[in-house]
Amino acid sequence: MKYIHTYALFLMIIFCSSCGGQNKTPPKKENIKSVTKDVSTSRWLDNKYEYIDSNCASLIIQNSFPRGGTKYTDLNGRVYNYVIFFTRLINETDNPLELKINFPVNSYEVPSLPDKYFKILIPPDTMTLDKEPLFNYGLTHLESFLNKGIHKSSSLKRTINSKESSGFYVVMLCLVEGAHGTMRTGLSLKGQNLFYRIKIDGSKSNTKSSDKEIHCGSINLKNLMLLK
Repeated sequence: MKYIHTYALFLMIIFCSSCGGQNKTPPKKENIKSVTKDVSTSRWLDNKYEYIDSNCASLIIQNSFPRGGTKYTDLNGRVYNYVIFFTRLINETDNPLELKINFPVNSYEVPSLPDKYFKILIPPDTMTLDKEPLFNYGLTHLESFLNKGIHKSSSLKRTINSKESSGFYVVMLCLVEGAHGTMRTGLSLKGQNLFYRIKIDGSKSNTKSSDKEIHCGSINLKNLMLLK
C-alpha cells in the first residue's frame, strides 16, 4: 500500500509539471497578483504545507511564529501567560473551501502541570497581510474577548472562495506556573481532517517537552495530496 501511495504521488507530480500548456486558460491578472503576494516568504512564518488536487491546483496553509508572551488576569484573579499565532489558508483550487474548526475546552494538557490544560481560543477577527508587523499581529480587544470566552470551547466556520485567501488567529493561554519552554504550532491536513500540532521544547528551561496533534476540524475539498 505504501508503494501504491508513493507511485500515485509520483504520477501526480509528473502530471502537474505538464500543466499550463496551450489549452489552459490563463488566470486573471488580479488573481495572479493576489496569489503571488500571499505565497511570498514572510519572516513571520514558521512553517507551510502545500496540498495539490488532480488539476495541479494548490491549497496552501501557512503558520506563524508566536507573538505575545504577555500576562492576562481572568475575572477570578487567575494569571495566565498568552501567546498569539496566526494561520493563513490560500485557496488556489477552482472550488470554494469550507473550513470548520473546533477546539474543545480541555484539549491539550500542560506538560508540567498534570490535570491543567491550555486554553486554545479563536478570536472572530480576520488576520490580513498588512497586520503582520503590528503588535499581537494586529489583534485588538483581546482582553474583552478572553473575559467572555476563556472557559468555553472555541470554533470557526469560514468559506474561502476560489483564488482567495483568509487568515485567523489562535490564542494559547497557560497558567503562569506552567508556562515554560518554547512553543510552536501548525495547522495541517490529513485527508479532509484538520490537525493542530502543538510542540513545546522545554530543554532550555529544564521542564518537560511535549509534541501533540489535536484533531480540530475538517474541510470539504477531497483528494488533496501533500506536496513535499
